Amino acid sequence: MKIAVVGTGYVGLVTGTCFAETGNNVTCVDIDTEKVNKLKKGKITIYEPGLDVLFDRNIKQERLKFTTNLEEGIKGAQIIFLALPTPPGEDGSADLKYVLQAASDLGHLLEEYAVVVDKSTVPVGTAEKVHAKIAENAKVDFDVVSNPEFLREGVAVEDFMKPDRVVVGTSSEKARKFMEKLYMPFVRQGNPIIFMDERSAEMTKYAANAFLATKITFMNEIANLCEKAGANVDNVRQGIGTDTRIGKRFLFAGIGYGGSCFPKDVQALEKTANEYEYDFKILKSVMNVNQEQKTKLLPQLKGHFNNDLKGKTLAVWGLSFKPYTDDIREAPSLENIHALLAEGVTIKAYDPEAMDNVKQVVGDKIEYTDSPYGALLDADALLIFTEWPVFRTPDFEVVNKLLKNKVIFDGRNLFELEQMQELGYKYYSIGREVVKN
Repeated sequence: MKIAVVGTGYVGLVTGTCFAETGNNVTCVDIDTEKVNKLKKGKITIYEPGLDVLFDRNIKQERLKFTTNLEEGIKGAQIIFLALPTPPGEDGSADLKYVLQAASDLGHLLEEYAVVVDKSTVPVGTAEKVHAKIAENAKVDFDVVSNPEFLREGVAVEDFMKPDRVVVGTSSEKARKFMEKLYMPFVRQGNPIIFMDERSAEMTKYAANAFLATKITFMNEIANLCEKAGANVDNVRQGIGTDTRIGKRFLFAGIGYGGSCFPKDVQALEKTANEYEYDFKILKSVMNVNQEQKTKLLPQLKGHFNNDLKGKTLAVWGLSFKPYTDDIREAPSLENIHALLAEGVTIKAYDPEAMDNVKQVVGDKIEYTDSPYGALLDADALLIFTEWPVFRTPDFEVVNKLLKNKVIFDGRNLFELEQMQELGYKYYSIGREVVKN
């Protein structure tokens, strides 16, 4: 099939590449000339494990192409995906200006029937708005479909190639057949393509992300209570995670969620509820708790140093909002770094992938090192903000030699309490007792 993908961010680039991998001819469109030129030269513009292999293969096979010209990009396309940003507006609602502008442009350019697919995360009712915008100028038939993505950064390629489910919102039988044909190669193991109306598909995306954000936040609340009650959140997690009604995933306590999806989507769903005059109390609590959780370690850090952090040097491991990505959007690390800099702290940081992105935000206010150990030299304490695997089993003999004090503040509970006790560390974590060597 001939496919166009408008937008080459995380979702657009993964979507276009993976569809090309199953033999489709895909043209990706973006207004960013510099980005498109890099992509044309075979230079991938995001970090996503496994994407580079598929990207290189399909560029060479000429199944994956890039352009800044929308008319050129959609020419002959049977399906046109809109994978454009929907950033939160000042009131928390999703800003649809990029999606609706693209829809308006498509209305002028469509020459034959096409299925226009909302792949962006959009509020309920957006498919109708997109349809109306295209219809203002369209001279041919078309359908608008809602097809939300459920890609986890860090494993997005696997999620796309082997989806748990594919959700398609459409009231058109013709569009349904196109989408079924397109996705059939991805669900051969029996996972479902779930067809529903457009509004339900749009709500499904927000409901999924809001539920997962709530699950994370609930566990962080339990962790905070565990600290006060003398319980261990790791034991609680195992005790409830084996209940099949609850499940094991998204139960790890930490310093909150971040990224491009959960914060934005929870906020947008709460805004949608307000528009329908529904008081979604749980979502308000989720947002408030998560914001507080991000800097959960700071009171302990200040207490450890007798409320005087000025002049202290702190090592930071992890800057991205989660491992296996360079994405720092809404990352807890940034909240902590800004707060620590205001206290007069010197920060030496390491992250396997996200340091360049942090430099664009923080600049040279902190030091960036070439290795985890480089950040430790003469540091008064170590702070861990992201659970990259490289941090899980460090050489503690080296750590001991480099750190001035054997003190760790762990926002992701990477180490066992017994291990820290044996190594002689003062160890602060989330939802567990403090190891007080």
